[in-house]
Amino acid sequence: MFNHIMVGSNDIERSKAFYNKVLAVLGAGEPFLNVSNSGHTRLFYRHDGNTFGISEPINDEPATCANGATIGFKCNSPEQVKEFHDVAVANGGTSIEDVPGLRQTSLGALHLAYVRDPDGNKLCAIYRP
Repeated sequence: MFNHIMVGSNDIERSKAFYNKVLAVLGAGEPFLNVSNSGHTRLFYRHDGNTFGISEPINDEPATCANGATIGFKCNSPEQVKEFHDVAVANGGTSIEDVPGLRQTSLGALHLAYVRDPDGNKLCAIYRP
């Protein structure tokens, strides 16, 4: 259904340092660097048939996070959920909501962790047994 997900950043190098570490937990490598026709820098991480992008806002307005939006990253184990969280926090992210761990939801048991990246975007690490 999705081709890609992109978030804005006010500091592309800070975002690259953050996401290089965090997405490496999931097996993603270095991002593909793209400079748009307008001269704005964009980074594209490709992994497992998916693309996650980070961009300097093309309209030159400050990047802001979407209220109510969450980007969920699929993990392979409860341990990977915890590692995603811990690596994010160690690299400038902020832990939010409950501590990483098992949750009983209407969708069944899920292992979850929530963080905000350095620009305030809400990220979720999720494992469904």
